[in-house]
Amino acid sequence: MESLTSNHRSLSLIGSVFVLCVQLQLGLTGDCPADGRTWVPFGDGCYHFVHGEEDKIKSYTFERAKTLCQGFELLTIQSAEENDFVIKYSPKVWKNNVNIWLGLYYDTSSDSMKWFGEQPVGFSNWEDSSPPADLVPLDTCVALHTNTGKWENVSCLDQAENGVVCETDQKAEEVKPKSSALLSGLVVLSVVAIMGVSAVIWFLHQKQNPGSTILTAFEYHPPFRVLDTDRSCLVEAEETDSVP
Repeated sequence: MESLTSNHRSLSLIGSVFVLCVQLQLGLTGDCPADGRTWVPFGDGCYHFVHGEEDKIKSYTFERAKTLCQGFELLTIQSAEENDFVIKYSPKVWKNNVNIWLGLYYDTSSDSMKWFGEQPVGFSNWEDSSPPADLVPLDTCVALHTNTGKWENVSCLDQAENGVVCETDQKAEEVKPKSSALLSGLVVLSVVAIMGVSAVIWFLHQKQNPGSTILTAFEYHPPFRVLDTDRSCLVEAEETDSVP
């Protein structure tokens, strides 16, 4: 009986694995905005590197940079890995080194810099942490130099930079079911495995219960049974009727 229970558990496990595989095929996946622009996924975020026209000198004020993102935030960097990603991907977009606007602003309440979205600055890579002497706190913004990966304090009002990167979080979207060779193979393998385990369970059941069959529970019983005595009477009546 213990072997039978163990095999029932194996059957349930195979069924669970099959369901998990189907969920992986039809599950959720991260997705970037589909607004006609090129978004590059990295980590949990999506990044749009504003290309501009190659035959024109690119120059964006801080306000213009925010406008180009069209409802999304300017680049925020929360780790060294994210900083390196931006540096390494930049040559695929721009031919020369650029200075990229970062989405930092000066918060007068805490007397410190904060990311848009009220996120604190947990990671930084300052070239010189102290702002230039001619910058007042409310006029302090930050640019990322792609040639060094360092951050520099610059003027939000008077400075113009030549790099803009927009950022947003990846959103989970349900993938529409679609047939695939992998999914079909998983279905076939699961059916074969279930049939094999079922055969083992039947064999063990037969071994533990000699004489029983899998059809025992489905024996045919006629709706009416003729008693032996009634059957004898019918035979005698037939013989009597046949005597000349």
